[in-house]
Amino acid sequence: MTVETLLQRSAGRAARPSGLDRRQVHAVAACYFVASFAALGLPPYLTAILPALGDPQAHWAGVLYIVPTVFSALGAPLWGRLADRFGRKRLLLRAQLGLTVSFLLAGAADSLPAFTLALVLQGFLGGTFAATNGYLAAALDGPRLSRALTLMQGSARAALVAAPILVGALSPWIDPHRQYLVMAVLPLAAAVLLSLLPEPRPLPAAAATTENEPEATRLAPLLPLYAFEFTFVFATVISFPYLITLAEHRLPGVSGITTGVLFALPHLCYLVSAARAHAVFHARPHTGIALGFGFVTLALAGHAVAHSLPVFVAVRLLLGAGLTLGLVSLAVLAAGAAKGRPPGRMFGTLELVSKGGAVAAGAVAALANDRFGAAAPVVAGTAAALLAALAATALTVPFARQRWSRR
Repeated sequence: MTVETLLQRSAGRAARPSGLDRRQVHAVAACYFVASFAALGLPPYLTAILPALGDPQAHWAGVLYIVPTVFSALGAPLWGRLADRFGRKRLLLRAQLGLTVSFLLAGAADSLPAFTLALVLQGFLGGTFAATNGYLAAALDGPRLSRALTLMQGSARAALVAAPILVGALSPWIDPHRQYLVMAVLPLAAAVLLSLLPEPRPLPAAAATTENEPEATRLAPLLPLYAFEFTFVFATVISFPYLITLAEHRLPGVSGITTGVLFALPHLCYLVSAARAHAVFHARPHTGIALGFGFVTLALAGHAVAHSLPVFVAVRLLLGAGLTLGLVSLAVLAAGAAKGRPPGRMFGTLELVSKGGAVAAGAVAALANDRFGAAAPVVAGTAAALLAALAATALTVPFARQRWSRR
């Protein structure tokens, strides 16, 4: 091997961006898990926390449940732009430390206004979704990025399943309100771990697209991505708030463990099948999102007529299939849309859209439940998912024709 060859290889290595290896991506996923664990585990226990803070009937539980979501959505675009300007790692550390401070304030609060302020700060100072995804998008692209985004969703789903269980298990020894103080250790530990990871360098300009690249990298407009994200979050989240009430009404005498398993089934489906779904649909995300919306439509319609435990299990599994296909396909579309764009700004806006869908779902679910009963929210979700499935199908046809025309 000549000296000239060695110099050329050395130059090639120096020109490559400092992407993240698999262990580093898994470390980021672990940090996202602990942040999600703390943020998702305690809100279901607001009805047990608020009486000691001056709200005996916990009337404010519903409002406070979405306060962090609202302020996370409002702050995400700002933090995303700052990440693009001052560094993604720095702003990701800020998000974890912001959660630490807000959890300490929430655990120490001795009044309802102080606790509410802590939840506002949790939303505004947190924003780990946009910060994490912006950090990954600065270091990865294409299928590597979409796989990483899929893994991040898996971290959040795992936290959604495990966190309420652990909080409930600790409740006999530590009051849920004071568990905020304990949970503050988690994002602090995540910040320490993240401080050991590199600051990603900008990825090189995108090379010319080849016919072997996924369709999302060839055509990645933002508006369809944002529309699908909002509608998918709306359609899936709308069934969550009153699912246990619906199950208890339809299945008299059902145990709390059973209703908890029913709630967790779609998220468990994602954990089991997301990697396989990514392998199948990473080159055809519009097909995946259309199928995902289709399964969600059928599942929500099934919720409206389910009157037995086997049927409930079946529709929850069907919702899990739709959830998996939809989230994986949205990750692929987001990875394609991030190519050539400032990732912090894009993922900050995407979090605004996503959180907006969740807030809209909660509001519509509450209004529909009060007026028409516990089955009404899933009917509203069915209508939204059906319209989105038709729109996604209409977008799928042109991409399928393009693939066939190149063969």
